[in-house]
Amino acid sequence: MTWNNNVEITDVLVKEHGLSDDEYALCLEILGRTPTLTELGIFSVMWSEHCSYKSSKLHLKTLPTKAPWVIHGPGENAGVIDIGDNQAIIFKMESHNHPSYIEPYQGAATGVGGILRDVFTMGARPIANMNALRFGSPDHHKTKHLLSGVVEGIGGYGNCVGVPTVGGETNFHPSYDGNILVNAMTVGLADQDKIFLSAAAGIGNPVIYVGSKTGRDGIHGATMASAEFTEDTEEKRPTVQVGDPFTEKLLIEACLELMSTDMVVAIQDMGAAGLTSSSVEMASGGGVGFDFNLDMVPQREEGMTPYEMMLSESQERMLIVLKPGREDEAKAIFDKWDLDFAVIGKITDTGNLTLTFKGDIVADIPTQPLADNSPEYDRPWVKPQSKAELKNEDVQAPADMKQTLLKMIGSEHLCSRDWIWQQYDMQVMADTIQKPGGDAAVVRIHGTDKAVAISTDCTPRYCYANPIEGGKQAVAETWRNITAVGATPMAITDCLNFGNPERPEIMGQFVGCIEGMREACNILDYPVVSGNVSLYNETNGTGIHPTPAIGGVGLLSDSSKMVTIAPQAEGEVLILVGDTRGHLGASLYLEIIEGREEGAPPPVDLNIEKKNGDYVRAQIDAGNITACHDISDGGLYVSLAEMVIASKMGMKVTVDTGTIPSHAFAFGEDQARYILSVPADKVDLILNTANNADVTTQNIGIISGDELTLNSTTPISVSELLEAHKGWMPDYMSID
Repeated sequence: MTWNNNVEITDVLVKEHGLSDDEYALCLEILGRTPTLTELGIFSVMWSEHCSYKSSKLHLKTLPTKAPWVIHGPGENAGVIDIGDNQAIIFKMESHNHPSYIEPYQGAATGVGGILRDVFTMGARPIANMNALRFGSPDHHKTKHLLSGVVEGIGGYGNCVGVPTVGGETNFHPSYDGNILVNAMTVGLADQDKIFLSAAAGIGNPVIYVGSKTGRDGIHGATMASAEFTEDTEEKRPTVQVGDPFTEKLLIEACLELMSTDMVVAIQDMGAAGLTSSSVEMASGGGVGFDFNLDMVPQREEGMTPYEMMLSESQERMLIVLKPGREDEAKAIFDKWDLDFAVIGKITDTGNLTLTFKGDIVADIPTQPLADNSPEYDRPWVKPQSKAELKNEDVQAPADMKQTLLKMIGSEHLCSRDWIWQQYDMQVMADTIQKPGGDAAVVRIHGTDKAVAISTDCTPRYCYANPIEGGKQAVAETWRNITAVGATPMAITDCLNFGNPERPEIMGQFVGCIEGMREACNILDYPVVSGNVSLYNETNGTGIHPTPAIGGVGLLSDSSKMVTIAPQAEGEVLILVGDTRGHLGASLYLEIIEGREEGAPPPVDLNIEKKNGDYVRAQIDAGNITACHDISDGGLYVSLAEMVIASKMGMKVTVDTGTIPSHAFAFGEDQARYILSVPADKVDLILNTANNADVTTQNIGIISGDELTLNSTTPISVSELLEAHKGWMPDYMSID
């Protein structure tokens, strides 16, 4: 819809912009008058859930964000951690859920583009992309279409821009039938003395628009992302942005070249809410005002109004404050990269965002209330009813252990994701040293011995059954994944996906997950440095499973010590680390084999998690372990099968289950556990050092032959495992 600034501001129009009566009353109080239409649009997007975090920020403030290695925590475009040698890792994860459901290719592609800009706007060269994807039931009529479009969009954008997509996760569950989740993460590398922030400074300094021209795509995207879906969801296609990865590549190179000079005072990408959010955040962050002439904004469509220009979410655009008198030098850089460059305004001392169009002032709003003093709600919440404990005797043992394991690893939940990964360029930049399929991706810091390990994880079924334990486990799982490759976990970013926060039971899920995350981050010394909240993930009142996706980053000081999940040689001995109690509540065994979603999730003892992980990492660092795999979805037998599949070598396994039923020992999802593959001459050392560290271990088998034999059950050949594991997704995607 094309708006002009003379439209009467009615109650209906205010509600169409998503503002409550109290919020509109606050607008009137701030302005001392009725807003213009452009001003109403600006308030609407800046106070949307997507931009203001008005329902979540009260609780987000309780998360631990500091550590000696944290350079910048939440509040900047991305988090920054110190990895030594004047180098910093800059990373963040964000959601693009609603747009990806409406238009999967462009929704996913622009999600990748947006998170790339969050990272390189701080001066970092992106070195890796990750993702966390959730789709509905495979039987749902839209799932295949959405999966295909999202994967193609992620691959298409990331591959073209030349940043490797090195891993992630993909889950299926009916709770996502009407609202998929597409969470994208980018990791970048910067010099610590070349980190750029967004706070504007310098009265009179020029404000520059660079990148692509502004169009009408994405208008009210932030508002759309702050409401649940209804039957008219498909009509929201105009609010989905359109991405151009080739322009993004040019923009990365131009911005990094500009940042290599001393011209830049502040820089910000135009993400959600476009020119509005970038200008308001920069001005309010610096305690200054911006004066813009909107006639100077590069436009690709005729007759654009101030409302449209300010709310457009056209992609591949940045806002920059330059030192005075450097405009021509900067323009020469962007001309070289064939990108638009326009001086659209200057910094003022008014504290207001003042917009002029065709000689008239169309908006004049204080920036501080728009950003820092936006509404903050303590939404009513109720503690969710935790699922009751499920006793092992209430879960039937399988008639055939071999067929049970083959069914599990061949299900949509545990099958190979090769069909997805093959569409991503994992090796561009030539520094990917551990590809998808292991516990964590590992990317070398170019020209050094160092590497970063990256993991994304969350177990929504645990969060649904018990939000506190689920929140703990989501954090602990990434910590364990990073540990399992030999890296030291350093910090996380999060992407908190929940339903409608105005429903007390949904808000209770959010509060519970935050409580669990906070406890895990504190005990594991694993702070939150950036993140994103995505609420209103509902369709017609039915919410998704609570999904606090976690993106973890760790450091390998010596990348040559990295291990994978694949044993290296015949005769290596398998050591189980951690206590097994056979917890089957909320397990995949229960869901896949018995078709039940019941019971409490496995408890997470964070002190044991830390003790076991620190022990495993020390043994990897000492060179005593040739392979390591953490035990998670599907339990011990699934993890062993994954190690066989990765190495294409067989195993002979004998476990002492004690009083625990064999199927519970095999498929229980107890936490804080690892499987180590150890040279035979290091076994006594491993067992003795574990005993001294009060870490539970058990010698469970040996690498041998080309079959997996589990407690003398019928052997499963490596070829059978491979066939079962690799078949589901290609078969599913090939069916018309």
